[in-house]
Amino acid sequence: MFDLLRARSLHAVRVHGSITRAAAHLHVTGSALSQQLAKLEREIGQPLLVRRGRGVELTDAGVFLADGTADLLDRMARIEAALAVRRGTVAGRLVIAAFATATRAILPAVLRELRRRYPDLAIESRENEPPDALALLDQGAIDLAIIDEWFNPAPVLPDRLRYRKLLEDSADLAVPAAHVLADLPEPLDLAECAPHRWITWRSGEFGHDWLRRAVAGYRGDERFHHTASEHQSILMLVEAGLGIALMPRLGRGPVPSDVRIKAVAPAPTRALYVVWRAHDDARPAIRAALEALDATLRWDGAGRLSEVTAGIERQKDL
Repeated sequence: MFDLLRARSLHAVRVHGSITRAAAHLHVTGSALSQQLAKLEREIGQPLLVRRGRGVELTDAGVFLADGTADLLDRMARIEAALAVRRGTVAGRLVIAAFATATRAILPAVLRELRRRYPDLAIESRENEPPDALALLDQGAIDLAIIDEWFNPAPVLPDRLRYRKLLEDSADLAVPAAHVLADLPEPLDLAECAPHRWITWRSGEFGHDWLRRAVAGYRGDERFHHTASEHQSILMLVEAGLGIALMPRLGRGPVPSDVRIKAVAPAPTRALYVVWRAHDDARPAIRAALEALDATLRWDGAGRLSEVTAGIERQKDL
């Protein structure tokens, strides 16, 4: 018989890919985690990890055990959630993951509100792109994931996950102040913009693949001369006169003085969603986090836009 809590340590290594990251997730030191894994190996009677350079990999037995105990750990999580519901207090640990711009534009206000309301709740946040965040959520490594879906009405998720729509966001066109497009009336026709030089995200990230399809037939992909993965970097490249770029409003940040923001048609739009595990539906900490998100992202009781939503509205006028 093996210790299930030690098996949780192995599962954390499987999910997070290293002893260091697994130890950080479990709030223990790397040496303490290594000791637990060594004890688990003695209990099992066969090696579970092998060294690969400075890292480790799970053996076949390690993969079998980590994956085989995932259901048991999930049942433990369900029991813990049920106990939390019975207790009725917002306490324990809550981990929220969000992609970069949501981390910048949404999480600070939400986490501040949760910390103010629930001092007994230990809150953590992670920055993860939506596919990674959903995988971590499904594996039990995090409790809530904020994701986005461009051009799709709703995310396609397994039945074991629940989601709620938070808000909608749009992208505008950023152009250099001296650019021929800067003084044209809005909205700009995307077809008219297509032949110009573009600055975009890397392939597979927002805008790149959609833009490539949207402007198909205009000189091919050589128009994507510059790529970056951070909003402000793209705006600085636009300011330098190196091209034009699509920029979401959420988390856009300060727009340089030599950059003009223009509405474009058809406008790329996305919806933001918060996702959690179905068995956590009644968990007090999850309900509290959903309420904090609603309070931060929607209208307040006095009929005013909350700070994040107001920030998106203000971006329209830049």
